[in-house]
Amino acid sequence: MLLQGQGTALITGASSRIGAAYAERLARRGYDLTLVARNRGRLDTLAARISDETGRATEVLPADLTHSQDLGRVEAVIKQDATLTMLVNNAGMGATAALLQSNVGKMTEMIALNVGALVRLVYAAAPVFATRGKGTIINISSIGAIAPEILNGVYAGTTAFVLALSRSLQHELGDKGLRVQAVLPGATSAGFWDTTGKPVRNLPAEIVMPVGEMVDAALAGLDLGELATIPSLPDIADWDAFETARQRLLSNLSHPHSAARYRKRPAHA
Repeated sequence: MLLQGQGTALITGASSRIGAAYAERLARRGYDLTLVARNRGRLDTLAARISDETGRATEVLPADLTHSQDLGRVEAVIKQDATLTMLVNNAGMGATAALLQSNVGKMTEMIALNVGALVRLVYAAAPVFATRGKGTIINISSIGAIAPEILNGVYAGTTAFVLALSRSLQHELGDKGLRVQAVLPGATSAGFWDTTGKPVRNLPAEIVMPVGEMVDAALAGLDLGELATIPSLPDIADWDAFETARQRLLSNLSHPHSAARYRKRPAHA
């Protein structure tokens, strides 16, 4: 039985792992799909299977989001597709090597994809959704956003950017019907690890979550109205405490004079 249509979800990095899992789950929730990734063959295979299994319309849009022309084509689809109701920013690169052992060129490329391309797509989608009074943006971040010590620092910085941007979007446009979620997965059985040269099989099994379970949890968090979803976090009270502490800082982040501890320093001997 075909579910009532929910509009179209555009998913980047959709050809495998996390992106493919989102495609499958969202189709079963009643979304038609526009699938974006570099590999046309994988996209076609995935689209055909999902369409056969769910009856949802699926379109493929092969694109390398680090190339300006390809990125521009995806932006145009987002702006022009009147059926679009959801954007899932999943495309990204990762790194696990220590900061000084990482190639700066690769780090720059990672910033261009994880930050630059994501910003362009957000800027394409957010005004459209706000004007319509309805739309959802899901940004895939990482636990590195709040724990940069455990992964490559540049990668963690890009994920922290994604979390900060998601907060700002919700703050500015939440009352205009835009729903925003940042997803902060821990280790998952996804391609991230293989591409960083640290295969997932080398990680302790007790910290690795299956991709499907991670995406199911993320969508459950979306249903609960969470701005930030950490699929493996046992007690949401821990996040609430973290957020409460952050909010307490806000009123003291800008004053006309420096804090007393910086003005009452002992003289140097």
